[in-house]
Amino acid sequence: MGSRDIDFRPPLAQAVPLGLQHVLAMFVGNVAVPLIIADAIGLPVDTTIFLIQAAMFVAGVATIVQALGLGPLGARVPIVMGTSFGFVPVVLPIAMNHGLPAVFGAALVGGLAMAGVGLALRWVRFLFPPVVTGTFVIMIGIILLPVGFTYVGGGVGAGDFGALHHIGIALLVFVVTIAVQQFARGILSEMAVLIGIIIGYIAAVPMGLVEFSSIADADWLQLPVPFKVGLEFVPAAVASMIIISVVTSAESIGDIEGTMISAADRQPTDRELSRGVMTDGLASSFAAIFSAFPQISFSQNVGLIALTGVASRYVVAVGGVFLLVAGLLPKLGAAITTIPSAVLGGAVTIMFGMIVSAGIKMLAGVDYTRRNMLIIGVSIAVAIGLRFQEGVYANAPADLQAILHSGLVPGSVVSIFLNLVLPGRQK
Repeated sequence: MGSRDIDFRPPLAQAVPLGLQHVLAMFVGNVAVPLIIADAIGLPVDTTIFLIQAAMFVAGVATIVQALGLGPLGARVPIVMGTSFGFVPVVLPIAMNHGLPAVFGAALVGGLAMAGVGLALRWVRFLFPPVVTGTFVIMIGIILLPVGFTYVGGGVGAGDFGALHHIGIALLVFVVTIAVQQFARGILSEMAVLIGIIIGYIAAVPMGLVEFSSIADADWLQLPVPFKVGLEFVPAAVASMIIISVVTSAESIGDIEGTMISAADRQPTDRELSRGVMTDGLASSFAAIFSAFPQISFSQNVGLIALTGVASRYVVAVGGVFLLVAGLLPKLGAAITTIPSAVLGGAVTIMFGMIVSAGIKMLAGVDYTRRNMLIIGVSIAVAIGLRFQEGVYANAPADLQAILHSGLVPGSVVSIFLNLVLPGRQK
């Protein structure tokens, strides 16, 4: 057995740095979601720190279960779990209109719906051909890009929004990240976003853009607290989250397939796929209980396995332990909250753009018939048009407005519906 065997158990002296490598590759993406949502709805610093801790803790637990298994749960493949960007377009309007308890209540139910997809995967997989899933991923990236540029300008509510120092810092992070990703080799290339943020953070300190007081005020150790934010079940929020959770299961399927092809040069078994998607869903429900946002497998770690050739699920589990421990350290969460908005903006703008690229790549194997082009075009038109022109549905009931405003929900429904009813669907 060698490093490309998913059941290979390397010595601890090797497993620890290799596991930490996986954490570094996904760390920024995992904590960016609570930062973005907290900033958008104006949460206090202590609540933001708690959300960041919850994101790290839950990602650690979910990664360990996915890699090692727990009874019927876990694909038992080298999958790294983390907070999903795909839910942000839906979570933001729910949080703004109904508050965080409504987000977590909806996420709890949505996670159970995704787990149901995992259980019934062989019967519902036909709903998610590449023309649907690729379009879905493109819509996520396009909808998120304005959020990234809000950060570039200095963040929501910044009194000096658009000031040159914000744009300059964001541009520095942008350039460094691209340069490292393109010209560095090995793990450095995989850590390009993290390196870009570190360089931008260092540059922002002498400019007076970093406030360290929250770090000093934070505790050293804090155990996770279930139901701290609470749960509320708002029908419109629950409906939106169920739809997105079901559609997002296709992303989980793709990541498991990519991991097994890279790691073991084979397709995953039906059992591995079913368990993996079911675990993604239950991890999202578990996350809601501990005030963390929905979980999904992280695609960048699939690339890291292909790059390094290290496919051991035990290495990934060690990375999960690192995440779990990090979630118990409030000072680390406080340090993350000091990252200036512009620094984060320079990084997430690239990440959101890459989401669009990933969607385009997923469509690469699709035949560009008039049928498929109609599905792609109409779905994106509905998603983007409704997202950015609220006046069109201003007279609709409030719950329906919340669903339409996400853009992603109606766009996803349209893509699935058109694929089912238009003639020429592949069996």
